[in-house]
Amino acid sequence: MSTVRTVTTVAALTLREAVRRRVLLALGALTVVLLALSWWGFSRLAADSGGTLTTGEARLTASIVLNLVMFGYSLIAALGTAFLAGPTLSGETESGTALAVLARPVRRSAFLLGKWLGLAVFGSGFVVLAGLAECLVVRAAVGYWPPEPATALALLAAQTTVLLTLAVLLATAVSPMASGVVAVGLFCTTWVAGVVGGVGETVGNAAVERVGSVSRVLLPTDGLWRGAMNAFQDPTALVAMGGDGGAAFPFLGPAPLTGGYLAWAAVWVVMVGGLAAVSFARRDL
Repeated sequence: MSTVRTVTTVAALTLREAVRRRVLLALGALTVVLLALSWWGFSRLAADSGGTLTTGEARLTASIVLNLVMFGYSLIAALGTAFLAGPTLSGETESGTALAVLARPVRRSAFLLGKWLGLAVFGSGFVVLAGLAECLVVRAAVGYWPPEPATALALLAAQTTVLLTLAVLLATAVSPMASGVVAVGLFCTTWVAGVVGGVGETVGNAAVERVGSVSRVLLPTDGLWRGAMNAFQDPTALVAMGGDGGAAFPFLGPAPLTGGYLAWAAVWVVMVGGLAAVSFARRDL
């Protein structure tokens, strides 16, 4: 069996396994709840502002609430993919399923890449579809449409892929539950570090600001999230917050991402994915 065919076959089986585990049903239920709550919230916002978002204050509120809801989707995707990566990899290793597959002339790297690809399609597809549905709800409720929705949704998908790659690496070394807990814990820690760094930037404390900068390099999830927020929010939001005030606010993106940071995120995925392949190749099945 060729490497490409192996990867695509394993990816398809991984997607089927995710559906069989009813993960898609659970994510769909959470999405419906968030859509309903956001529809109610934005409808109330429209009613309080006279039906249209014409003032700068109303548009600022819409940007903040939209970013808050999108953070909910990104967190759901993070939890889903992180806790799915462990059982689909470590679980199959411990049960002997992977040994039965790899007993054939199948390279471990191709098997792992197929698993990663299937989970990446699952997680990225969810966050893009859910995010697009949320944008349509906001458009219908208050007439607000993000300035760069395609960029924002692509960055959310990239954030999910980054965390998934970390979860896959952890799943090659520790138990399924531990890999999910550690991955989500690092995701939340990086987000908090980003908020702390934003506070440091606002008050002019270089040492505190460096906390956020370093954390976004070590794990690019928060950096990608901040780029997505910037693409979702109204351009006047930062002006209304006083220019640099958005750096300290957890649901406003101060600036779009640079090409260099996007390149680093891609390199990070390749490096961590390579470490996962090496770890999986050396693992005793």
